[in-house]
Amino acid sequence: MADFDKPNLNQSLSDDKGVPSGWQVYLNAMIDRKVPQPARRWYVNHLKSLVVSLKAANTTLETATQDDVLLYLRAQDADPKVKEWQFLQCLEALEIYFCDLLQPQWIGEMDWAFWRQASQRLGPEHASIVRAAEVEGAGRSNEQLLASVDERYLPALQQLVDEIRLRHFSIRTEQTYLHWVRRFLRSIPALEVTNIGEAQVEGFLADLALKRNVSPSTQNLALTAIVFFFRAVLDRELEGLEFARARRPRRLPVVLSQFEVKSLLEQMSGTYELMAGLMYGSGMRLMECIRLRVKDVDFHYGQLTVREGKGNKDRVVPLPHRYVEQLNRHLEGVKALHQSDLDDEALGEHRGEVYLPYSLAKKYPNAASEWGWQYVFPSARLSRDPRSGITRRHHLHENSLQKAIKKAAGLAAIPKQVNSHALRHSFATHLLETGADIRTVQELLGHADVSTTMIYTHVLNRPGVPPVQSPADLL
Repeated sequence: MADFDKPNLNQSLSDDKGVPSGWQVYLNAMIDRKVPQPARRWYVNHLKSLVVSLKAANTTLETATQDDVLLYLRAQDADPKVKEWQFLQCLEALEIYFCDLLQPQWIGEMDWAFWRQASQRLGPEHASIVRAAEVEGAGRSNEQLLASVDERYLPALQQLVDEIRLRHFSIRTEQTYLHWVRRFLRSIPALEVTNIGEAQVEGFLADLALKRNVSPSTQNLALTAIVFFFRAVLDRELEGLEFARARRPRRLPVVLSQFEVKSLLEQMSGTYELMAGLMYGSGMRLMECIRLRVKDVDFHYGQLTVREGKGNKDRVVPLPHRYVEQLNRHLEGVKALHQSDLDDEALGEHRGEVYLPYSLAKKYPNAASEWGWQYVFPSARLSRDPRSGITRRHHLHENSLQKAIKKAAGLAAIPKQVNSHALRHSFATHLLETGADIRTVQELLGHADVSTTMIYTHVLNRPGVPPVQSPADLL
């Protein structure tokens, strides 16, 4: 294609011989993609910006490589002025040109869908961002969480947060407990904290079930938070509680057949196909997969180490052999991305760093930028912590993987309610189908009680007894 020096779409888009210019061809491609008319001039500006960037490196659009395009996208990513919708617009502008028009040899290696879905930055209240901000020591996140609470209970709530962090509970647990205790304290008359007792707790829990019609799991979560508050902060036990309990229906997990899992994975590609395959092959939870670190991948022993799983426990799960080669290739790309972050002086003194748990960042100042601590599945974009101001490459946003799985389930025509946890349920069920010991499955899933694992025997329709044959099959 030629004539990509015309400044905008308002000028003549054909040369003297009536041959469409490069911009006219690009305009036609945008129309085919149904790009809204007001946005087209901005798509052109994004492509022009790439042209200028390539000229500085003595390269043109026709000779640009995948690395040239990735380098430009990372530069846009690092620019704090570029908002999320602008980055997505830039990405689509480049995709239209390279996929629809130029179609270079490397185009099949470019995972446009990953960049599009993984470009979502972690918000300021996302658990990983909040946790990272707390490591920086500002303590401001805690003040923000408690800002709207009556000053009467502020010391007790501050102590609640301290007790939670002393036990190294996850940031999500901290947020949940604080939420329910605040709601409880707001619902009662202005009592001194030492005068709050069982009667107030019973009234609050009954109100949740009878008036607000919450689910049983929600009511139990509120109860757990309040019990912890009484035990850890007020140094008292709640005994003999009597309140209206929400009825808890018995629900069986959604389990996919092996054929359905295969069909689901065939509708996925690139990074998301790898993540979904690892979750099915190892039984990891969604956030366990998202937060996996390079140092916890052991190719020699063929296993993955899950750190700080549910209940703050570590465990070892199998690394599926079929994904070893794909994971190796993926890590090569992640390592190149990490090196690019280290070399990017625009990121400042914290370039190439990730969040480290607890106080490791102070104990080992250089560990945050070391290869082993990097996320296996980093975000396509950097995230700036609004509290500390530090720009880091966090892990992928979990919503992007969830959306990819749901979309693949639709394409595979699977009528079940498929989400990421269905892969974990399928992992457990298929292991039991092949004769695995239930205690082994319990360890792999990280269940504290084997009774939790026993639910999968009900899915198999054989809770400790031989399979039941339907009488219809005997006709």
